[in-house]
Parts: sequence; structure tokens; C-alpha cells
Amino acid sequence: MRDKDIIKMNIAELKRLHIISKVLEKQMKQVEAAEILNLTDRQLRRIVKRVREEGEVGVIHRNRGKSSNRAYPADLKGTILKLYQDKYMGFGPLLASEKIEEIEDINISDETLRLWLLDAGHWKRSRKSREHRRWRERKGHFGEMVLMDGSHHDWLEGRGEELVLMGYIDDATSKVYGQFYDHEGTLPALDSLKKYIKKYGIPMRIYIDKHTTYLSPKKLTIEEELKGLKKSQSQFERACEELGIEVIHADSPQAKGRIERLFGVLQDRLVKEMRLANIRSKEQANKFLDGYLPKYVKKFGIRAAEEGDFHMPIPNHVNLEQVLCIKKERQLRADNTISYEGDLYLIEDRLTTKTVMVEQRTDKSIHLSSNGKYLNYRGVEPQPKANFIKPIIKTVRKSYIPPTDHPWRSFSLNKKYNKQKEVFCLTK
Repeated sequence: MRDKDIIKMNIAELKRLHIISKVLEKQMKQVEAAEILNLTDRQLRRIVKRVREEGEVGVIHRNRGKSSNRAYPADLKGTILKLYQDKYMGFGPLLASEKIEEIEDINISDETLRLWLLDAGHWKRSRKSREHRRWRERKGHFGEMVLMDGSHHDWLEGRGEELVLMGYIDDATSKVYGQFYDHEGTLPALDSLKKYIKKYGIPMRIYIDKHTTYLSPKKLTIEEELKGLKKSQSQFERACEELGIEVIHADSPQAKGRIERLFGVLQDRLVKEMRLANIRSKEQANKFLDGYLPKYVKKFGIRAAEEGDFHMPIPNHVNLEQVLCIKKERQLRADNTISYEGDLYLIEDRLTTKTVMVEQRTDKSIHLSSNGKYLNYRGVEPQPKANFIKPIIKTVRKSYIPPTDHPWRSFSLNKKYNKQKEVFCLTK
């Protein structure tokens, strides 16, 4: 019975009881008490009345220990936790609550689900310490700057081939574009940029890292110095320059944090969405991405600070296929052929120049040109190297016979004579 008489109060209730007792003892006016407790006069009078009638327990809220009118049914928690364990294991509370509402038609708040998962041991609190860096303000207009990068991740979770996501995010609006490729390289970068431009237009700037695909580590050649270049250009930089796009290289991953955070979200959400859709190939993944990204932008995109689209329309005289490709010069041989990537091509047109421009386009087709004019050509098999068998010539070494006046002869004769003289003396 003594345990039932114990009143458990928190600090706020103890403070309230202390002030109310001062009012009841006539040591404080109700107006002063209401101001200290941040209550209205009417609320204070009601609490004072309850304390007079019920005693100290009057300061405790009458809903203490009662379940909320908005509480979920008791059996719902078990149902959702079982569903999470069987189907949505590893999903974050927010994404899990969205998918449970979308697929299972059960409305549950992400915060409630987070608390349930923590209690059940299916989720852990995590807080990462971050190095302080200066915040960069977003650009004001859509298309003023686009952040680009490639994300290497097990996107299909072992169900198919390993893929790389070439992703783009607009700095002003967080609009997202992306395509899956087999690897991160020059052709995937150029192809993804071509598809982005066809969808939105030519951006003013591209913010990328210093991967060798985007920043050439080579030194200037004599030809590049004669052209007035200050540094060697990568194929990606050359293509962007032809389109009038300014390329900015980030000095650290944190500098392009917006796209790094995008990949962090997609590696969580997109991977699980493709798991639910049973995506197993690059083609299926790209088709799924075309439908998924507009929903993502609708949910997470923002409105630009300034009105207007800074993307430039594709000029009529610009052929993206001719610009967004790998371009390399090759010397024309005496037999009217050139060599490129181990293959031999015979030029069928008559040329007066000694160099040919090779274009390897994003569909891996080869185009040859000279002075802006495309050439007719065909692939040829390289001539096999002749196998000359070197004849084996045996050389017979002749014995050397020294002449009669050679010092060796005089020494040898004297030695022989002295030896005979010694034998003669002994016998005698």
C-alpha cells in the first residue's frame, strides 16, 4: 500500500508544486506565479484549486500513464516489425515507412517506426563527426552549374553485372540525371553528357573531380604548345571547350559535397527500390532510372533562388556526335593507311595532307576526316611479317702458324737446344 502512495514527479512538476505551495501559503501572488510558470491566470487558478482538493497529486497531468487517443493498435507494432524483418530489412525508417504505405497500404510515421526499430534492435543510432568546412552558397539559376561524378557501387547487389552510375545534379535546384555504365571512363562520361544536354541543354559550368578521365596528367606536346594551350587537355575538357562549358575541378570530395550526398542517398534508396523491382541488368536499371528520377526530384528537388533557365539550346551548326567523342590525329603512311588502337584502316580517297583525324564516337563507331571532310575507308588486315630463316654458317678456324722470325720460334729453339745439351752432358 505504501508504494501506491508514492508520487513520482518530474522536475517541471516539482517546480510547479513548489510555486503553487508558495501561492497557497500566501507568500506569492497568483499573477507572479503565472508569470514564472508561463501560464495564464485561468490555468493557474485551475491548478491551485486542484491542489487544494487533491493535494500534491493535483499538479500531475491526468493523462499520465494513459495511452494516447492517437496511439496505434497494439497488434500493429508486431505486424509491422514482422513485415520489416521479412521484406524491408536494412531500409532506413523514412524509406521503410514510405514503402510500407505505398506497397502495404499501412500508414505509419517514420519517427514512430524508428523508435519501434530501435527497441527491437533492427536499427542503430549513428552520428558522424564532421570536419568544419566553409559553406558554399547555391547558384541562383537552373543550369548555371552542374555537379558531375561517377559512383562505383554494388547497385544490383550481386544480381547482375557491376555497374557505375554517371550522375548529374544541378546546383540551384537539385534536379538529378543519371545513367548506368559498365565502367567510368571517357566514352561513358561523354555519352552521359550528351544525353544530359539532349534533355536539358548545355550547362554553363561543370564541377567535377580530378579523375584522369576529366583532368589529363600528361605534359604538353609540341603541337599543343604551338596551339597556345597552357596545359594538356583531356578528351572531356576538349569536348566541353568546344561546347562553351567551363570545367571546374574540385580539390576534395567535400568541395562537391552535393553530389557526394546524392550518391549516399541513392546507394541506400535506389538500391532497395531496384531490389523490390528485381532489376538484374544494366538495360533494366537504366529503364527503371528513367521512371525513378522524376519522382526523386519531385520529392527532394527545390526551387531556384532566381527565375530562368541558364541552359543553352544546342546550336543548329553543332553536331553533338562529332563533338562528344574521342578525337586523335594519326599520320598517313606511304600505303595510304593509318593505324588506330591496333587496327589498320585504308583511306580510299586521295589526300594531299599527311595527317588524318580519327573520331571514336560514343557508339564505338570510327569516323575519319581530313580538313573537315569525312573520308571513305575500310578496315584491312595488317600484312604478316616475313619469317626469314637466318642460315647457319659454320666457320672453320685455321690454326695459326707463326713465321720463322717470330720470337716464339727463337725461344722455342733455344729451349730445345739447351735441353739436348743438358742430356748430352749427363751421358758423357
